[in-house]
Amino acid sequence: MLIVISPAKSLDFETKPKTKEYTLPELLGESEELVEVLKQMSPDHLSELMGISKDLGELNFQRFQTWQLPFTPENAKQAVLAFSGEVFRGLDASSLPVKTLKLAQKKLRILSGLYGVLKPLDLIQPYRLEMGTKMKYGKSKSLYEFWNPQLSEKVREAVEESGSDVLINLASNEYFKSIDTKILRKEIVTPEFRDMKNGHYKIIAVYAKKRVA
Repeated sequence: MLIVISPAKSLDFETKPKTKEYTLPELLGESEELVEVLKQMSPDHLSELMGISKDLGELNFQRFQTWQLPFTPENAKQAVLAFSGEVFRGLDASSLPVKTLKLAQKKLRILSGLYGVLKPLDLIQPYRLEMGTKMKYGKSKSLYEFWNPQLSEKVREAVEESGSDVLINLASNEYFKSIDTKILRKEIVTPEFRDMKNGHYKIIAVYAKKRVA
C-alpha cells in the first residue's frame, strides 16, 4: 500500500532535524527548470501568478533567488520535517524513530508543485508553488501538464515497490489531479472524513487534516 498526501504552505527550516538520514528528489532536474523560470519573475509577478500578498511575493522571490543545487543537509531539509501544516504537525515526524521514517520512505509520497513527488526524507529548499498554479513553461500551460506523465509514472513505480497494488489517496483534489490514473492502473481508495454539524455530516477541513495524520 502507498499513501499520497499534499504538501503544506507553512514551512519550518529553523528547527534542526533529528536525523541525518536523507535522500534526494527523483525529479530534481525538472524542479531546476521551473526555478530558472521563476527566478526571472518579479515579486509582483509572483504575487499575481500565485494569488498571494505582496509580502509573500517578496518572500518567495528571495527563496527562488537563493534556490541552488546541489542539495545538502547544510542548505536543505527533509521534506517530512520541513513541512509544518496541520497534517505534518499531526504526523509529528520528528518524534518517529529512524526505522519508522525508513518505512515511510516506501509507504508515503508527498505531491508537490515544485518537486513533483517527494519521499519523506527527500531534501527540499524553501518554496511556495501550488500544483494548481497556471504557470506556463515550454509547451506546458500548467503544472499539471508539466508534470505529466513522469509524476504519474513515479507514483506507479512507488505503489509497486510498496508491495501492494493499492493507492490510498489522502491528497487534496488540487494535488491528486496531477496523477494520471490511466498511467497509474492501480486500485485507488479515497477516504472521506466527515463530522456531524447542524444535523448533517460535512467535511470540515481542519478536522479532516487531523484525521489524515
